[in-house]
Amino acid sequence: ATALFGRDPRVHCHVAELDAGHGAQVVGMALGFVTYSTWRGRHGIWLEDLFVQPEHRRLGLGRALLAALAGICAERGYPRLEWTVLDWNEPARDFYRSIGAAPLGEWTTWRLPETAIEEVSQMSP
Repeated sequence: ATALFGRDPRVHCHVAELDAGHGAQVVGMALGFVTYSTWRGRHGIWLEDLFVQPEHRRLGLGRALLAALAGICAERGYPRLEWTVLDWNEPARDFYRSIGAAPLGEWTTWRLPETAIEEVSQMSP
């Protein structure tokens, strides 16, 4: 709750709602945050999660959520909207390709796991 609704939120979320006959129901969401590229010297948006409930897919909700984020990028002059996709998730990869996105083959995502953060934070030069 603090990350989204605190005094200085660093994470932003868009939701997709459908009227289920008894009020609007959240059936999808796009969660992201602002990034910065030293290569471009400008900010961008990192899409951390895009999810639409399986029974509500193919209604254009994922596309609408991505359009909202792309709209923010366009409005603010951000040149990048980026995310990662699991290699095995072919339906997601096909969907992203259908909107013009492409994988960055020259980049590999690396992560310092939580178990190593403390150890690395104590390293001296």
